Amino acid sequence: MKKTLLTAVLLLIFTPLVSAQEKKLEPLVVSYASVSGSRAPLWIAKEMGLFEKYGLDGRPIYVPAGYPSVSALISGDVQFIATGGSVVAAAAARGAQVVMVATLGSIAYKLMAHPSISTIEGLRGKVIGGLRPGTTTDFVLQRILLKVGLTPGKDVTILPTGLSRSDERLLLMFQGKIQATIGTVDNVAQLELKGLKVNVIADPLELGVSTPASDISSTRPFLANQRNRAKAFLRAFCEANWLGRNDKEVAFRVYRKYMRIDEPKLLDSMHRNYLLTSIPVKPYPIEDAIQADLEDLSSSIAELRGKKASDFMDTSLLRELENEGFFARLHAQKTR
Repeated sequence: MKKTLLTAVLLLIFTPLVSAQEKKLEPLVVSYASVSGSRAPLWIAKEMGLFEKYGLDGRPIYVPAGYPSVSALISGDVQFIATGGSVVAAAAARGAQVVMVATLGSIAYKLMAHPSISTIEGLRGKVIGGLRPGTTTDFVLQRILLKVGLTPGKDVTILPTGLSRSDERLLLMFQGKIQATIGTVDNVAQLELKGLKVNVIADPLELGVSTPASDISSTRPFLANQRNRAKAFLRAFCEANWLGRNDKEVAFRVYRKYMRIDEPKLLDSMHRNYLLTSIPVKPYPIEDAIQADLEDLSSSIAELRGKKASDFMDTSLLRELENEGFFARLHAQKTR
């Protein structure tokens, strides 16, 4: 009886994978624009065979953010990209057939200051390190400052550093070249491991300030002509997200492999802040975050003026999955 039960369980587990291997897998390439904790679902889908489970030969690859990422999507070299939604909206407004279909969640930015500065008022007259004017990072910084009553250029100086990595900007802070900058929750844990301390003096979430999201985008022709393949990708992505949320060791495994991190405190921080917090179980694009980006960018991109976030979103595939009971089945697996 026990042997029969074990056989049945093994068949239940391995039959989907065997079936996927028996039929020809369809190729699908998805690029990600940075190596960060939010990319975990893509890596989990690859490492745990979830792409194959849904009939795909899925390949996550790194392609830099901005023009290279969107260009690869438009050319057909990749079928999905994981990058900031603002660059996708800008390309779409200028005629590119690109659209956001899902999200990896809002970026958990914080305004961080040198240990000698403990309050917002302490920033008055100081230099804050930005990236460069017109970038989403700098837009977030300006939103935060205006919310707390500090006017850029008057009360504080924003210094363009040209550094897209927040850990590099924080290094400038400890070198005395700036007194504050925008960082992420990971930076706090990373600095603590090095024996360094920063003061988090403003949290956009607590202030009600929208932060950019990292979105998953595709092209409208691909969604129309390869709908089954597109839905298969989203099934694999959503199941990987669910698996990472509920199995910490699976998440740790991909962080160790793809980010080369093995420090328990940092692994736990990434799992908590990304898979358990910022990435939604139902990863619909975050309309408020997209709209805030559009309003910031419209001053320099005329084609975005008067546009709504919904103009650059296609949530039909996720709605189909939800209506088919896909997310309910994932939840049922968790509660068994």
